[in-house]
Amino acid sequence: MKAIVQDAYGSADLLELREIERPVPREDEVLVEIRAAGLGPEVWHLMTGRPLVARAVLGLRKPKNPVRGWDGAGRVEAVGSKVTDFKPGDEVFGNCEGSFAEYACANASKIAHKPANLTFEQAAALPVSAMTALQALTGTARPKPGQKVLVIGASGGVGCYAVQLSAMHGAEVTGVCGPGGADFVRSQGAAHVIDYTTEDIAAGPHRYDIVIDNAGQRPLPVLRRVLAPRGTLVIVGGEGGTAMFGGLSRGLRAVLLSPFVGQNLRNLVSVARREDLLTLKDLAENGKLVPPVDRTYPLAEAAEAIRHLEKGHPRGKLVITV
Repeated sequence: MKAIVQDAYGSADLLELREIERPVPREDEVLVEIRAAGLGPEVWHLMTGRPLVARAVLGLRKPKNPVRGWDGAGRVEAVGSKVTDFKPGDEVFGNCEGSFAEYACANASKIAHKPANLTFEQAAALPVSAMTALQALTGTARPKPGQKVLVIGASGGVGCYAVQLSAMHGAEVTGVCGPGGADFVRSQGAAHVIDYTTEDIAAGPHRYDIVIDNAGQRPLPVLRRVLAPRGTLVIVGGEGGTAMFGGLSRGLRAVLLSPFVGQNLRNLVSVARREDLLTLKDLAENGKLVPPVDRTYPLAEAAEAIRHLEKGHPRGKLVITV
């Protein structure tokens, strides 16, 4: 089968389209014929092996799984002996490690049946990003009607879903994005937009009940300054920071400080769960959540897609078609 493979950590220049053996599913896995695969920052982290601390899981010297991709959508080709929820021919979406390939194996607990009203490309744009946004907006960060929510990185994969979900709950959403992204962020449900190149989010009098930070560049004191005295901050992922720890150190500082201040400071590292995929499936089928696909790339151009992710500011999700 054809797959996008890398033999060492590094830039997109190391990615190669190769013929490799088709994977064989374990007893609790399904083999998926991939039709489309989502592309987000998680793929960049897998490719570069950064932050370096992540290599304890990804592989110390080189990737344990040389095939890139993390989430996808397609049809079930075969099932393991202990899989009872899926059968060959089922259309599915979810966490499929190594999804930049014609086939990939997925743990049956991390996939779900594809939303009937979505294309494979749209379904592939949901799993990692929408699930992360969904998990960010839980507990004390669950928006209520009339609350003020600030989403930093609102035009990106996680951010656009955070805007949609917050607006769906009746919150007044302000999205932070770069030049040219305002119309897109408003189309996702934001009532207000801040261009971070011309405005300081902490300069005005506004204080927000919930702040979702997907960008990873602003210091914790700045984020706390725009947060209401009893508000909730959710730092998503490990962007920015040092080569060793990335943005994880900032998230750890937030968690350690939280018990000593009135604000609730959280750090989120999302986990693939079928229950969340089923929630996303229901929201998509009822028209409450719409996957925004910025552009698609064929499998052979996966490296170019990653370069676009690195350089630009995609409006929503990038998708690899297979």
